[in-house]
Amino acid sequence: MINIGMTVAFSLMGFAADPPAANPAGVPPIKIVKIDRKEPVLYDKDIEPIFVNKCAFCHSGNIKEGKLDMATHESLMKGGKKGPSIIPGKSDESLLYKLSAKVMRPAMPPKSEEPLTPEELALIKLWIDQGAKAPTAARVRPKIVLTPPPASVHPVRALAFSPDKSVLAIARGNTVLLNSQIHPILANLAHRHPLARLQVLLNEPLSVATQRALVDSSLKGPDGKPLAAAHLGLVEAIAISPDGKLIATGSFQEVVLWDLKQGTLVRRVGGFADRVVALAFSPDGKLLATGGGAPTEDGEVKILDVSSGKVVLDIKSPHSDTVFGLAFSADGKMLASCGADKFVKTWEIPSGKALKSFEGHTHHVLDVSWKSDGKFLASAGADNVIKVWNFEAGEQARTLTGHTKQVSRVVFVGATPTIATCSGDQSVRVWNSENGGVQRTLTGFPDYLHALAVTPDGLLIAAAGEDGSVRIFAGANNNQPARVIPAPN
Repeated sequence: MINIGMTVAFSLMGFAADPPAANPAGVPPIKIVKIDRKEPVLYDKDIEPIFVNKCAFCHSGNIKEGKLDMATHESLMKGGKKGPSIIPGKSDESLLYKLSAKVMRPAMPPKSEEPLTPEELALIKLWIDQGAKAPTAARVRPKIVLTPPPASVHPVRALAFSPDKSVLAIARGNTVLLNSQIHPILANLAHRHPLARLQVLLNEPLSVATQRALVDSSLKGPDGKPLAAAHLGLVEAIAISPDGKLIATGSFQEVVLWDLKQGTLVRRVGGFADRVVALAFSPDGKLLATGGGAPTEDGEVKILDVSSGKVVLDIKSPHSDTVFGLAFSADGKMLASCGADKFVKTWEIPSGKALKSFEGHTHHVLDVSWKSDGKFLASAGADNVIKVWNFEAGEQARTLTGHTKQVSRVVFVGATPTIATCSGDQSVRVWNSENGGVQRTLTGFPDYLHALAVTPDGLLIAAAGEDGSVRIFAGANNNQPARVIPAPN
């Protein structure tokens, strides 16, 4: 069996939901065109890209609507609860073709999705008429030669405060900076005097003593020269252990654990399919959840034992596309994940058993956070909205609107119902998740925001993005940054 790591948009779950109809009401059939082609139509070269591009993510991994599994050619040919979806050599009798051509209800893809073009439909028809043959060989992924990002490319993809609020970790480009200029800000909040002296202190240039970098001394570039960086590629994710002793960083095909105090490398873990873009420590600090995966292929969720670096749980096909966000419940018994397949999913830990799935976003889900009582989740979408989910009821509680571009990060603040978000619209917002009200809006950022960190007491908020600068806000009501860490020249 050849696992092609894809899902298709032809949601065949409703064969019995509506009776067949020659022309589904209100849905015009796709124009029929004929392709003059001498060479055979190949599944992996010609057909799979169509399925991937028109994907509704309903028939792979843990979501198999109509009991139709389309994760592999073999399972696709087995069909679903209403029998085979494809009859080799007979496209006009194949449910897949009739639903895709919109000559039978329910027409697929649905109205909310982009329909097949006449040329795409013709290719699928010809493939079926030629026998709907399987791929002739396993897909060979092109070899990726990783090089360091150019000096001018230094986006901040992730931020994290240490538990004692003494350090802000910054993933900038392929470096990780540990900034310890937080104490003066906290002192200013606590004492409020002498303000003039503190203001001078806060605006002093950064010094070596207050900002240090995590550097892998064995790291070398493609030219063999030493590279003063944490990873060869961009650092995509950061997480600090609950006890403040370790920091985990994720990059292309690897995760590195560092001693936060000493700044030394503890362990490197490889074996990931693609970028690791999400990291989360369990509340007891014993496990590290990692998420990522190659675009248009099944996402990855792996759980590592922190003490050994070994994979103790590998959730197979958790999402049908890249996993972007992970969050443990406060008791450590559940893990939430989200991804490019538009789903939020929850898993039992340590078994990896699928618990509940939440569907409602109309674009990639970029982040997820769990309320401390375990009763609600919040998710951030590329559809510009935040959704709050009632975990116990298994349904959506409300949608928060206001951002005008992708919402890239979401986090519940401590044990409160307050959530903070950042967005590509260059703003940070603080919300009441119980009624959807906006409590605070922070603006003035120069570019798209990728990263957000908030202390549990809500008194410190840090945000950063594509330009590489970081802004730290102090206090519950101060909408001007207390510290701006500039981007490299």
